[in-house]
Amino acid sequence: MAIQEACGVFGVFSKGKTDVAAMTYYGLYALQHRGQESCGIVVNDDGLFFSHKDRGLVNEVFSQKALAGLPAGTMAVGHVRYGTTGGNSRSNCQPIEVNHQKGKMALAHNGNLSNAAELRNALEMSGAIFHTTSDTETIAYIVTRERLRAPSIEDALSKAMDTLEGAYSLVLMSAQKLICARDPFGFRPLCFGRTEDGAYVVASESCALEAVGASFIRDVEPGEILVFGKDGCVSRREHCGKQKKKLCVFEYIYFARPDSVIDKLSVHQFRLEAGRILAERHPVEADLVIGAPDSGLDAALGFSRRSGIPYGIGLIKNKYIGRTFIAPGQKSRTDGVRIKLSAIASVLRGKRVVLVDDSIVRGTTMRRVVQLLRDAGAAEVHVRVTAPPFLHPCFYGTDIDSTENLIACRHTVEETAGLIGADSLGYLPVEALDDLTRHTGSCAACFSGKYPTRVPVGVYKNRFEQRLSGEEK
Repeated sequence: MAIQEACGVFGVFSKGKTDVAAMTYYGLYALQHRGQESCGIVVNDDGLFFSHKDRGLVNEVFSQKALAGLPAGTMAVGHVRYGTTGGNSRSNCQPIEVNHQKGKMALAHNGNLSNAAELRNALEMSGAIFHTTSDTETIAYIVTRERLRAPSIEDALSKAMDTLEGAYSLVLMSAQKLICARDPFGFRPLCFGRTEDGAYVVASESCALEAVGASFIRDVEPGEILVFGKDGCVSRREHCGKQKKKLCVFEYIYFARPDSVIDKLSVHQFRLEAGRILAERHPVEADLVIGAPDSGLDAALGFSRRSGIPYGIGLIKNKYIGRTFIAPGQKSRTDGVRIKLSAIASVLRGKRVVLVDDSIVRGTTMRRVVQLLRDAGAAEVHVRVTAPPFLHPCFYGTDIDSTENLIACRHTVEETAGLIGADSLGYLPVEALDDLTRHTGSCAACFSGKYPTRVPVGVYKNRFEQRLSGEEK
């Protein structure tokens, strides 16, 4: 089972004073942490679409030659991908482009539809032919179908939202407009801002706005549709307020960059507070607190401040290696850990160490990291985790579609500590999440089993690949 994370979306609407292709490139660079499988940009130059997409990191896919092949344009949509539905093939690269009777459309999607299989089956029964195995193509089909009978692309998107269930933050581009939308639960983040020369910018995280010199305006509200066109920015709110907000809490724990602010809450501050709570709930006598780079660093600082145990740098990360949490297979995860982290023996030797990390999923990575610390001379290793134990599948974009490999489903905390080689282990209590998110509404279904929507039964991540290969029964 390959556990993966969310994607990143980016969009620009300009009146011709901005090189939107270059801006989107830099925006995707800022969102690279959200997706390292593939990326793509579609540029609108006076109604003509130009695109470049492929597997790989942003700087690999967009060589100087590839970027120069895109016109400056007036609008653009970009995407970095980790697929939670659909495999890592070039055909699944986004944005998805559609040519239909009423024009063109490019679509980028972050999230996961909980009713994707149901919708796709219905579309196929009506004659639709799919070219990818991603649920983003399902969204594109439904929006296109509605566009054939709707007076505008934004009306078509609004009508499509009556059908879509689950998590989706979308950026959609037509010949004349850039449109973004967030599902009524607000599972995945989305925000927008504006540059000094008047270009509107939409992004999954506020850090991407800052990277391109755009001033943050606000988060897109759950259920809201924003239309950027000749009339400026127009908000449509017919889907707002239908559901209680359920932003994925793992955005704060792991996905987002610490310098981002999501729904008015600083990711950095969330992690500091999570570390503080861990120090209060799971105190330990130790000489040093270290964080697992990168998402454990802020929480380690919070643990240190609350406990009074000195904070130090004990692990160094190779910045050119992707996250092992989202590597595509068990062997890849193991090999990745070996070259990703190194321990500083002069800091760790003879010390009782508290290691703070964001999560334990299978235990494979944590076991290796604990062994690294012991090999460097750590006398004791006490693991503290800023997430509660993973106990349930996620259907909204964190690619946990089975409990069979989740270590917390098969072992007690004490047993898990022994399996990963730690002297002690403490998780963040699930009840602490509401306080950390300031009771603004979050989804913690992968920890609690309390799902905001109806959930599919017997549907797994690679279901469409299985169908294509004749394996589905």
